[in-house]
Amino acid sequence: MISPVKSTFAKIICFKISILLLIFALPHLSFSQSATNANQPVFNHAALCAQNLKKTAGFYSTVLQLQTIHNPFNDTLHVWFKIGDGLALHVIQGSCPETVHNIGIHLCFSVPSLETFIKHLEDLNIKYGNWTGEPKKVTLRADGVKQIYFQDPDGFWIEVNDAK
Repeated sequence: MISPVKSTFAKIICFKISILLLIFALPHLSFSQSATNANQPVFNHAALCAQNLKKTAGFYSTVLQLQTIHNPFNDTLHVWFKIGDGLALHVIQGSCPETVHNIGIHLCFSVPSLETFIKHLEDLNIKYGNWTGEPKKVTLRADGVKQIYFQDPDGFWIEVNDAK
């Protein structure tokens, strides 16, 4: 017959071994679960067609104050801008199709102060408005985020909001 002390000691040892096995196995279990997404695509860049590359690139540099980054093509047909960590906007000179762009298809950028950004737009005489197109009006989303919309020289819509 096993004494109660030996039985308690055996239970403690089994418990500690179980904890150690769990500690060592957990990272491998979570890795095997994320391995199913190992080849999931991640967003890298957006590309826009520009009728006049100099004008459109100037817009993104001046109005949105985006930083240009290295263009590996080293040509006069592309300008690349940084739009986030590891994210880029490629503006490409081309024969862009004449089209009316839908506001529902847009790029979106967030700023710490929408009011300060609106003043910047007004200083540059850039027309902006809310989702429904009312000039100089701000849309207030249900979650409290304020947003405005305007177009680049090629008619692409841009949203700027104050989402945190």
